[in-house]
Amino acid sequence: MAKDITQKLSYGVYAVTAWRDGEPKGCIANCAIQVTAEPATFAVSIHHDNYTNECIKLTGKFAVSVLAKDSDPKLIGALGFKSGRDCDKFDGIDWKVCDKLPVITDGCGYFACDVIDIWETPTHTVFLGKLAGSEMFGDREQMTYDYYHKVIKGSSPKNAPTYNADTAAGSTAAKPARKFKCTLCGYVYEGEQLPDGYQCPICGVGTELFEEI
Repeated sequence: MAKDITQKLSYGVYAVTAWRDGEPKGCIANCAIQVTAEPATFAVSIHHDNYTNECIKLTGKFAVSVLAKDSDPKLIGALGFKSGRDCDKFDGIDWKVCDKLPVITDGCGYFACDVIDIWETPTHTVFLGKLAGSEMFGDREQMTYDYYHKVIKGSSPKNAPTYNADTAAGSTAAKPARKFKCTLCGYVYEGEQLPDGYQCPICGVGTELFEEI
């Protein structure tokens, strides 16, 4: 497959959320699209291994929060590199209930959907949803997947549709002699030494979980 051309497709960075036993659950996705205008329908692609996949199938509803360029990168670390089976991913994250679903408030806004169809692929489930509600949270610029990689220098979770093991370590720009990678989320720090007390800007872990590459 010509991976270079597939990287020219446009992607955003989204938090896809649902409920499970009264608790908010969610994950980071880069594949969310509007399929039709009337009626307004949307599709999201969620990996089979993601706990959010189970939650959407159970409730038949999902919300998509559109992250902004100035959204706290730790949102991506919490929702993209941890499992809702093992921890409360929403601990410390600003969220609220809108249209009967949990949504992230640190972003451009959200749209909520009722599932009307499900398509299975070998690795992902594509959920087709009819719009149930939406809201803008101010006038903020959307974070694109390209911005996430080149400016924030984050890597793709292994369950992302666009995950590429060859480029998962982060930016391909010229780097100084020493690089330190977060072993949890893949963020790469560039510099001669990790500063004392440094924390990963994506997932918040300390220097003990960084390794030189």
